[in-house]
Amino acid sequence: MADLDQTLAVALKGYAWLPDLRRRAGGGPVRTRVLGQPAVGICGDAAARFFYTNGHLERHTALPGLVVRTLFGEGAVHTLDGAAHRRRKSLFTSLLMDDGIDRLAKMAGEEFDAAADQWCGGPPVRLFDESARIIARAVSRWVGVPLEDREVVALARDCVAMVDGFATVGPRTVRALAARLAQERRLSKIIAGVRAKPPTRSPLSIVAHHSDDGQVLDPRVAAVELLNILRPTIAVAWFVAFAAHAMDMWPRHQSRMRAGDDDFTLAFTHEVRRFYPFAPFLGGRATRDLFFQGEPIPAGTLVLLDVYGQNHDPELWTDPYRFDPDRFLHREIGEFTLIPQGGGDPRTGHRCPGERITVALLGTLSRRLAELDHYLPPQRTGIGLSRIPALPRDRIRLVVPEHRRTVPAVEPAISASRSPVSGGT
Repeated sequence: MADLDQTLAVALKGYAWLPDLRRRAGGGPVRTRVLGQPAVGICGDAAARFFYTNGHLERHTALPGLVVRTLFGEGAVHTLDGAAHRRRKSLFTSLLMDDGIDRLAKMAGEEFDAAADQWCGGPPVRLFDESARIIARAVSRWVGVPLEDREVVALARDCVAMVDGFATVGPRTVRALAARLAQERRLSKIIAGVRAKPPTRSPLSIVAHHSDDGQVLDPRVAAVELLNILRPTIAVAWFVAFAAHAMDMWPRHQSRMRAGDDDFTLAFTHEVRRFYPFAPFLGGRATRDLFFQGEPIPAGTLVLLDVYGQNHDPELWTDPYRFDPDRFLHREIGEFTLIPQGGGDPRTGHRCPGERITVALLGTLSRRLAELDHYLPPQRTGIGLSRIPALPRDRIRLVVPEHRRTVPAVEPAISASRSPVSGGT
């Protein structure tokens, strides 16, 4: 098994590849080869702790070039390690983990209400596409990027393309590369204009004037990092589509959110992130000879943390393939247990600092959707695990009757300060 390169199997099996490989090997660490390189697949709370232990792994040599060029951008924080990573990461933790998150969630709720007014009595809309545009409008306002509506639509389309094309080779990759080039050019010009003005407290200005070592970032790199705020925020549209799928499959959950149960809405948000497929696995490269659970990991070996497998591990989750938000009620979430966006402390490690934004936005938009009278016409709602990133096949088409439920609330359903996924739980 260790001699057989598994790159084609990853492309064919998607999220199921590493869990199946580990299962056939007895559930422990499994040796394999990916992209012609030796690799070890690991899973579990102890595996996540090992993966995120400082000094064990480096990221910049483990990321495939296409992933960098499509998803993250060349020169992005994801490609850095050590002190350089910590300096750049401070930019994101200062912006994405403060009280401004509730303001962003409130903006997203307002944009959802405005969009729902347009849907009322009209033809079916694709919730995934609409959600991407809703979030793009909200986050561009929040960041302070001056965009006209057509530019917001282009931003949503391009950020979706970047996420949709990172794990494949073909037309989706071509679209992702073109989308990144277009947005980096547009945002580089905006960055240059902002630098000609005195700094302000807007996220746009903070990114534009950020320096790692006394020198401001190259305008293109600054644009890359600005996209690393905009892109993953817009990618919450994937989870909104999954939330709609869950409400359609198990309507009782929608009823509980309609009743105004904040604790249940937060639990529902976490269960969507656990249950549905988004990141298949994370990778790093061993910086020195290591051992995990008795398995030698020579320096230079790729280490793959099985995210999808861990979020469905029966040792961590009772009946893991059952969608059950109640599992998160009154439960403290360990920072190495629920890892759809990485593990550990986001302030010091590689866990996504935008996770609290994801939780706040998804909670707010899930509640809005639950309170909106709508139905799903006949369509293909299946979610294939072979496609990365996965998505319901028809992107969730929904219809809003003419006399829809009025949504009076404008406050976010989930305050960022209530989320147990923060600096280290």
